[in-house]
Amino acid sequence: MTEPQTHRTFEDLVAEGAAVPTEGWDFSWFDGRATEARPTWGYARAAGRRLARASAALDIQTGGGEVFDFALGTAAPDRPRLLAATEGWPPNVTKASALLSARGAVVVALPEDAPLPFADETFDLVLSRHPVRAHWAEIARVLCPGGTYFAQHVGPASVFELVEFFLGPQPEAVRGGRHPDGERAAAEAAGLEVVGLRAERLRMEFHDIAAVVYFLRKVVWMVPGFTVEEYEPRLRALHRRIETEGPFVAHSSRHLFDARRPARRP
Repeated sequence: MTEPQTHRTFEDLVAEGAAVPTEGWDFSWFDGRATEARPTWGYARAAGRRLARASAALDIQTGGGEVFDFALGTAAPDRPRLLAATEGWPPNVTKASALLSARGAVVVALPEDAPLPFADETFDLVLSRHPVRAHWAEIARVLCPGGTYFAQHVGPASVFELVEFFLGPQPEAVRGGRHPDGERAAAEAAGLEVVGLRAERLRMEFHDIAAVVYFLRKVVWMVPGFTVEEYEPRLRALHRRIETEGPFVAHSSRHLFDARRPARRP
């Protein structure tokens, strides 16, 4: 006979969410505690199909390398001869280097805003999943003529139900940031042709306050400077809400970019 689950206090849950390591982009800890619907296009597998046709590929802001590693696994044995990735956060650089070296990929430690340390026209495929910001001129520079930028971006007002619970209503300029139309214009201004752009808004559920704490610690740009101590009153209020009303519902925003550097004319 299974014993009934002991009710867990606010303090216990918050302590658990505050103790989980945040390096990498492995979100398996959330299993049973939070859910997020996935975009219909299946980015990692779609990236794997692109990798199987590429000769030189770069993954920008690779995190812990988990998504790039999965995509390379689906492309094997037809993966590119030249593989590189960039990442700015030191714990992620260490994790990605250990993971991707087995695939023959070199991971370069690089701040998010720094120019890419690669020669012009080096790659025929550039990938990125959830870059903080796309540096379109640099992407266009390192792409070969005819090469492709294939990426999944975070869209406008993503998870803003949670953001505004902690920070209050946000200005429209903030809510509308990362809009796919604005990013399309920036890509085209850098000389790229946007051949495909899809957007979806996806349901998320947080089932306990530990998941909220971990999420805000891991995705640091949601509530900048988040700490349990500073936001303890709002965390308590959200804990009570989840206990009385059920999961806290938010919506993520994602868009898929398929952009191409024009081929040279004969």
